[in-house]
Amino acid sequence: MAEQQRIIISGGKRLEGEIAVQGAKNGALPLFAAAALCGGESVLHNCPKLSDCDSACRILECIGCKCKREKNTVTVDSSVIGSVEVPTHLMREMRSSIIFLGAILTRCKSCRLSFPGGCELGPRPIDFHLAALREMGAEIEEKHGFLDCTAPSGLHGAKITLSFSSVGATENIMLAASLAEGVTEIHNAAREPEITDLASFINKCGGKVSGAGGSTVTIEGVEKLRPCEHKIMPDRIAAATYLCCAAVSGGELILTETDHNDLRPVTAVLEQMGCRIYSYGQSNMFINAKKPLISPGTVRTNVHPGFPTDAQPPLMALTTLAAGTTVFVENIFENRFKHASELARLGARISVEGKVAVVTGVKNLSGAELMATDLRGGAALITAALGAEGVSRISGLSHIDRGYENIEGVLRSVGADIKRM
Repeated sequence: MAEQQRIIISGGKRLEGEIAVQGAKNGALPLFAAAALCGGESVLHNCPKLSDCDSACRILECIGCKCKREKNTVTVDSSVIGSVEVPTHLMREMRSSIIFLGAILTRCKSCRLSFPGGCELGPRPIDFHLAALREMGAEIEEKHGFLDCTAPSGLHGAKITLSFSSVGATENIMLAASLAEGVTEIHNAAREPEITDLASFINKCGGKVSGAGGSTVTIEGVEKLRPCEHKIMPDRIAAATYLCCAAVSGGELILTETDHNDLRPVTAVLEQMGCRIYSYGQSNMFINAKKPLISPGTVRTNVHPGFPTDAQPPLMALTTLAAGTTVFVENIFENRFKHASELARLGARISVEGKVAVVTGVKNLSGAELMATDLRGGAALITAALGAEGVSRISGLSHIDRGYENIEGVLRSVGADIKRM
């Protein structure tokens, strides 16, 4: 079990080589939910082998779908949905499990599930999801930790304005609206690349989604969707993490199977820090990080196309060794700086006050015993340990395994001294 395992890193090794970036975790999960709408066999290629993806398959199988994996291809057969209830233990396995609500409700006209779990990063309100579905005709009762949702006459289109451009709420509305009667408009919609990928899948299935990637998304409901075959987009957060790992080691890496356009908010900051980054072809990127690192100044997380909150922890790890002072302003999650106290065990100088963290670069980090308490915080610990002197031992790997496919094998392939025990 991952809880009983540790990743052991002997730092100070330069990373050199080539990494093929995995499929996107945050892109795969809504596609699993979308596959439940189609009533047949949908095929998802480039699906990463992650515990979150395993959890999504278990949720689908619990409601009657069949899932089969062959390497990085998953086939979802949603011909039969025999249950509309997702058990509590499955909902607790990942924060984004709420994404199944819109899909099950619009196809089956009822759904029962508990509140989602996952990393404890502070409140991730599902009020946006519930309010939108109510506008579309759903009746939702919240009692004893469960959501009982019904739409006896089916869902209908609505004009929905989100007070915050939530990715999950945008996806849930898109899924629910795809089979609803009439037209749904989402104003202040999330603009993340994963939204565009979901729209592409729904349209391949015969849906009618337009405007994805912009602030207004329009969905014209159709009577039926058909299954399709789709390749999941590259994981831009995994790519950002490996760029930070290369930079902290003073190395050179080629990333393949990625999209440099989706990474621009991250690469712009890395270039400010002294890294040289080049993109070539449609899906290749090269980073040279042989120059000494310097502070990028202030980094503010925000919704796309701002700096992604999920890339903040590994970048913070990188700035601990950069000359100067870096200020991080976290605008998405309340508790996104849990990794700061663990980085301090390595010798990092970080002070946190509310949503602001101030990092003063040091010349050296020293290996230490570390505990990952959330997914991206775990990535930060690995990043910092690669740049530290001596040996670091990282536990809490169940968090890391939610979002990174064989991270120790990937890093070892490019020169890291890393192993899982």
